[in-house]
Amino acid sequence: MSQAMELIVASYVKVRDRRALTDLLAHRRKVLAELQAVSGINPENAVRAIRDELAVIEAGLEELEPPPGSVPENEWS
Repeated sequence: MSQAMELIVASYVKVRDRRALTDLLAHRRKVLAELQAVSGINPENAVRAIRDELAVIEAGLEELEPPPGSVPENEWS
């Protein structure tokens, strides 16, 4: 797994930058989709790395979610 991605996510979590995390998540999902559409090469290692990064980003987003009931759902979304 990419230690760089872990550090990036930890930094965004520390400053509570949810937008940066969601943008990063969207970008990595796009990269994953593009890799999966590639033909002529085996992108297996790159796909695995991107999936690992997605898991790190999603875990960071979970850390930023407020405790249940502390904020009305429509204010969080």
